[in-house]
Order: sequence, then C-alpha cells, then structure tokens
Amino acid sequence: MEKRVLTTPVKAEELEDIHVGDIIYLSGHIVTCRDVAHRRLIEEGRELPVDIKEGAILHAGPIVRPIPGSDGRFEMVSVGPTTSMRMEKFEKEFIEETGVRVIVGKGGMGDKTVAGCREGKAIQCVFPAGCAVVAAATVEEIEDAQWTDLGMPETLWVCRIKEFGPLIVAIDTHGRNLFEENKVIYNQRKEEAMKEIFKHVSFIK
Repeated sequence: MEKRVLTTPVKAEELEDIHVGDIIYLSGHIVTCRDVAHRRLIEEGRELPVDIKEGAILHAGPIVRPIPGSDGRFEMVSVGPTTSMRMEKFEKEFIEETGVRVIVGKGGMGDKTVAGCREGKAIQCVFPAGCAVVAAATVEEIEDAQWTDLGMPETLWVCRIKEFGPLIVAIDTHGRNLFEENKVIYNQRKEEAMKEIFKHVSFIK
C-alpha cells in the first residue's frame, strides 16, 4: 500500500477519502496545543497567536532545549502526546474558531469532537504511545514559540515536520469514531465469551 502523506495546509477535499483506521503521515507544520491554550481561546476569548487554519495541532507537552549559541532557538528532545479526551469539551468550538484540519493526540475523543470534525471537515488522529523520541526525530525545526508564559508543556511550539507519524485516523470527516465503533465490537465479543465461559463454570455458586 502506498504511504499516505498529507502536507499542510490541508484542504477539505484531501480528507474526503480518508476513513477511520487509515494510517497517514503528516509533513509541513504542526503546533503543540494543550489544555490551557484551548481554554484561553474558548473560555477567555483570546485570539490564538498562531494561524492554524487548514493546519495541524498536537495535544502534547514536549521537552525542548535551547540550541547553544543559536540566539534563542530551541530543538525538540521528546514530544509524547497528551490524552486527547482532556480537550473534548473545547474541541468542537476550537475547530470552528481556528479552521484546523488535523488534530493529533493520544486516545479517542467524544461526540463533540465528532460533530466538530464532521462540520468543520477535520480529522482526529492517534499517535502511538511510547514513541515520544521517535516523534521528536520528525521535527526538523522549531520555528516559533508563542504563549511561553505558560511554561514548556503548554507553550505553542510551531514545528516544521517531515512525515510525522504513523498516525491512526480515529475520527474522520464522515462522523465515524474508531474508538466508539471498537467498543461496540468489544462488548459483543465479551458477551459471547462470557456465555461460553458460563457453560463451563455453571457448577460454581
């Protein structure tokens, strides 16, 4: 199968034939964006200092370090994703406000994000856990840093990336949610397994 690489800015039509369970990679730019940045935009009404229209965000609190003799530049050391469900209550409005196309994090998200992705033509993807150093290796350069007053984990780090991934599509633009669909399958299989187990342990009271 041919490797699917999206490059920011991402157009809505590029996401039409992408479905939950697909594996993609991302090149161009991605901005780390966690809880406090979401809260500032949605609850405090502050304008995001980075233009991410048709761009990508990463739910992550990275570890960065200054580049010696670089006059204020930084390099990425580790960038492990943060649990995305923490942003669930903000994400629909966040998509509406920013026009972001690709949201990357850890784990699934809920109905609000599904609605936001369907209406805003965006996708939510999962980066494999435990690969924070691998992810950092795809960051070619940290080009900018905004809201640095929030501290290293919450700063908006603007990263130029090359084939960031693999990313598993968890929510697509068609309203499907991989995690919720898998829950249904899991529960069906669990019920079938439990019935079979009970046949063999019915003597236990």
